Amino acid sequence: MQRLLMIGLLLALTACASTPDTMTMNKPTSTPVVSLPDLGPAPELTNNTWLNADSPLRLADLRGKVVAIDMWTFA
Repeated sequence: MQRLLMIGLLLALTACASTPDTMTMNKPTSTPVVSLPDLGPAPELTNNTWLNADSPLRLADLRGKVVAIDMWTFA
């Protein structure tokens, strides 16, 4: 009997936790404003050695894509 009561309580809490009212409580009320200087166009990628790429990458090939660049120096 206690097991059924606990399962019912957990189901009720789960249902209450997933209601749209509780989901909207954590949303920010205003959009943060970030002011960054415009440094002009990005310089062309001049590296000829790339890991996990068949040929050297160029900015024109990456246009319109989300790109994360992780810079490493090999000694």
